[in-house]
Amino acid sequence: MTAGAPAPAEPDVADAAVRPEAITAAPAATTTTRARWRRPLARNRNVLVGTTLLIVFVLAAIFAGALATHNPTRLDPGARLRPPSAQHYFGTDEFGRDVYSLVLYGSRVSLLVGGVTMLLTSAGGVVIGLAAGFYRRLDLLIMRVTDGLMAFPAILLAIAFMAARGPGVWNVILALSIVYMPRTALLIRSTVLSVRELDYVQAARSLGRPDLGIACRHILPNCLAPLLVQGTFIFAYAILAEAILGFLGVGVPPYVPSWGNVISSGKNVIREAFWVSLFPGLALTVAGLSLNLLGDGLRDVLDPRLRVRQ
Repeated sequence: MTAGAPAPAEPDVADAAVRPEAITAAPAATTTTRARWRRPLARNRNVLVGTTLLIVFVLAAIFAGALATHNPTRLDPGARLRPPSAQHYFGTDEFGRDVYSLVLYGSRVSLLVGGVTMLLTSAGGVVIGLAAGFYRRLDLLIMRVTDGLMAFPAILLAIAFMAARGPGVWNVILALSIVYMPRTALLIRSTVLSVRELDYVQAARSLGRPDLGIACRHILPNCLAPLLVQGTFIFAYAILAEAILGFLGVGVPPYVPSWGNVISSGKNVIREAFWVSLFPGLALTVAGLSLNLLGDGLRDVLDPRLRVRQ
């Protein structure tokens, strides 16, 4: 550049900010981000198969009254232990009850227990995990209680709680929520411990933002992905645990149709009428498989490390 020549004008930031391509960049980026999440979900086979099977079970539970061919609680001694036929699709049990209708109505109890347990476990786990990860003084106390609860097998704790409270659907839900809540709390705590040290969280603290606002606005969104995946597995665990409690006779009352109760009633006649335990067992297996597939698919999509490998 020769002497006396005018210096080149520096780019005007304000002018660049109002350029048309700069204005359209933000919506394009937002659209790209949404598509980045939607496409893997639509292409993931585990998500599609798990969601489809789960929807089938939910619809069967909702419309059980219309789909059932018999009253599930009606006893018919003259039709006891009949094999599957056009009149009784899944056969009858030792009391003459229609197994097909029992499986349909039993899905209501299993899905209710699983869904409510998942919600209570997620809500309680978030509160406990945020408190333990955000406040160091509470961390020691909460973690010791959590370790104490997790030192025992979950099903044994649930049986002990049911022995103290008695049979009932809501007692089963409360017992399973207490049993599985520590696992969700540990997951949320680990996520909080890794996020609270990030720069934007420290910046929010330096600005004097309240702890509740920081936790809800900056930390909790980072916990939603692992919480969603964990919730699907808790749902499956709760359905299986409810069936175990019903099979052992400490779950819902025997007169309430549930998969565990039907399997338990069929164990006494397993040689003469295997279908009594077979069909509710298949329903239990497929329901647990659908939730596991859904959880695995969500983990594959939501985990950034797995997305990078793909």
